[in-house]
Amino acid sequence: MNQSSSIHWEEGGQTRSAVWHSENGIAPHKKVVTADDTLTADDAYRLACEGTAILWRGDFQNARQLLQALVRRIDKPSKKSKRASKRVDSSSNASQAPSSVDLFNKHRLIQSQRARVLGMLLIECNADHSIHLRRAPDVAIACLEAYGVTSEPYVISLRELLGVISAHEWRKNGVPVLADEEGKPIFIYPHYGVFSPIRGEYLELVCSAPLPKVLEAESLAFDIGAGTGVLSVILAMRGINNVIATDLDDRALACAKENIALLNLDSQVEIVKANLFPAGKAALIVCNPPWVPARPSSTLEHAVYDPDSQMLKGFLDGLKNHLLPEGEGWLILSDLAEHLGLRSRQELLGWIDRADLKVISRIDTKPKHSKPFDQSDLLYFARSAETTSLWRLEVK
Repeated sequence: MNQSSSIHWEEGGQTRSAVWHSENGIAPHKKVVTADDTLTADDAYRLACEGTAILWRGDFQNARQLLQALVRRIDKPSKKSKRASKRVDSSSNASQAPSSVDLFNKHRLIQSQRARVLGMLLIECNADHSIHLRRAPDVAIACLEAYGVTSEPYVISLRELLGVISAHEWRKNGVPVLADEEGKPIFIYPHYGVFSPIRGEYLELVCSAPLPKVLEAESLAFDIGAGTGVLSVILAMRGINNVIATDLDDRALACAKENIALLNLDSQVEIVKANLFPAGKAALIVCNPPWVPARPSSTLEHAVYDPDSQMLKGFLDGLKNHLLPEGEGWLILSDLAEHLGLRSRQELLGWIDRADLKVISRIDTKPKHSKPFDQSDLLYFARSAETTSLWRLEVK
């Protein structure tokens, strides 16, 4: 845990301080007040909107309920704020409909403002990760998994703490991703800060795509950006003798190693810390880069947002020098960015062509999660049209 910053507040006539921690890199709040169960949701919402953080001293479960009350106030604004919004809309040029990019930027702004307000409710944890509040759960193991050993008390947002608890449950219970030959589910156990493979449609693409014939002579594959290691698991279970999985994130590397060990695939899969490609060449190279070219604002968003498509371009540009003759590169990519106006299909095809690659075939599937069917979503127009593809590439 990074202990370079502190947060300060007044309590009991004294100035107190503790280590401040934020996974999203949010600076320590300047204005902090202590509060307990007597604080109303309306007053808490007003304080949070004004930029005053609330360090909770009451019942822990009441703090969770207060956070839910803040969510309701954000998601269902008052009639007064709705009228103000209508006035703003009517004053703009009604004949000019917002572009896809405008709607995407509006969506991210709303999400950012929402996160800022909800992040104002704070919890103090002891150095052993315990919490001295009534009805506080035992979060020691969850926080130890996320933050490691700490030597001082620290303050975090309740929203982040609940994310840590949720991640611990994912890690404990696992995510069923596919089935073995007997039909029994195979589980992947995500760690905190590592994107969970809950969208199964892209996994099915990797399960079903035809393997390149050159694997029969050289059974070696690279998994670029391993994350939980789920794609390496699929490649190994499809019979590839040697898989080298790479990642730069230490949490992802630890997560992938643990999952590979739990499935007894250590003899087939090697986890390596590297920026994209490991040394050497392979018959098959698989990459599932972040799908949206935008700047991430949180730890988990690094798996979704790729500024200027840097990882995508890096994978394509390096593929030629790391593929064996007749080898294939598998690019797993959603076209959501195209529907949002952030990247065109022509741009993608241009990058493929400039990397001296050609498309053998493309296998498509539609998302199976709930968002494409939620018409209240600001980005429904894009999500409902989204297609996820596995692009089979080879050197020209």
